[in-house]
Amino acid sequence: MTELPEHVRVNREYWDTLAASYVAAGERSWRANVVEWGVFNIPQREAPLLPDDVEGMDAIELGCGTAYVSSWLARRGARPVGIDNSEAQLATARRLQAEHGFDFPLLHGNAEQVPYPDGSFDLAVSEYGAAIWCDPYVWIPEAARLLRPGGRLAFLCNSVVSVLCAPDDENEQPTDRMLRPQRGLHKTPWPEGAIDFHLGHGDMIRLLRANGFEVEDLIEIYAPEGAADSSYAYAPAEWSRKWPVEEVWKARRV
Repeated sequence: MTELPEHVRVNREYWDTLAASYVAAGERSWRANVVEWGVFNIPQREAPLLPDDVEGMDAIELGCGTAYVSSWLARRGARPVGIDNSEAQLATARRLQAEHGFDFPLLHGNAEQVPYPDGSFDLAVSEYGAAIWCDPYVWIPEAARLLRPGGRLAFLCNSVVSVLCAPDDENEQPTDRMLRPQRGLHKTPWPEGAIDFHLGHGDMIRLLRANGFEVEDLIEIYAPEGAADSSYAYAPAEWSRKWPVEEVWKARRV
């Protein structure tokens, strides 16, 4: 059996420990069936991560967590598959499947190495998930392999500026100055034990193009006017109205 990369092992332990704190949010998202994105629940019409019509699409959610995004896809006529690194997260997803009457595949595994043949999907999507917890130099080529020509890749992640301004302490709010260099931005270990990944925009564009993607959009997400602070220290409303806290990438496999 191939040994898992360090970041996969570390993040698996981290998310198995953290999974219980995401149960209630997963339950709400399954129950509401309202397509909203990110920490400020931005409506799909303002941040159109998903295509307007997913009917009949084969879709893979890379880092599905409680699989609420896959549930949205299934309700709209897609055929989703979810894969996640945390068995504890998937336990919640399977329970919610049963409660809501769905039965799409949920795989315990690493989104950098998905056990499906080349060209199996029309859509690959990640809200956080693989988009930050997997190495982009591995998961982006894997997404390209999984997609058919013309297939869509869409993912939401922390914005570059929010990562550069984030203190090491996850309980502290971001600053109005850069705390780490953008040059060489890639793998970021955090004191709480997690390891995530971010690239500058130029590096991400070059990586996507090198793997046969045409970049179609980059949507920078700000906190709406009047929004209260999110439940995450890295996304206070006042800061997030001045600078983008998240970004949506959309690309097409040529």
